[in-house]
Amino acid sequence: MEFNSENFKKEVIEMSKTKPVLVDFFAEWCGPCKVQGPIVDELGKEIGDKATVGKLDIENSQDVAGEYGVMSIPTLLIFKDGEVKENMTGLREKGILKELLEKYL
Repeated sequence: MEFNSENFKKEVIEMSKTKPVLVDFFAEWCGPCKVQGPIVDELGKEIGDKATVGKLDIENSQDVAGEYGVMSIPTLLIFKDGEVKENMTGLREKGILKELLEKYL
């Protein structure tokens, strides 16, 4: 799923009240983000409807990145009950992301 400034509140904040949401903050020009992206996509397919997994391009949604203090990318945030529960910066393996996400199922 692609998140942006327009849909962030509905798709992330509101949705996280019923199930966890993982957001990958990235930019097209970021080398590590190009590695993290496919991992996040694969996790999204694997986790199915139990959680929402998506990405937010910081270049197109600088307001959201600023609101959550994203200073370096990739940054991965897990939201539950409308709040950030996990905050990770840098590359993360799928297994670690899945384990963290499953804590909030």
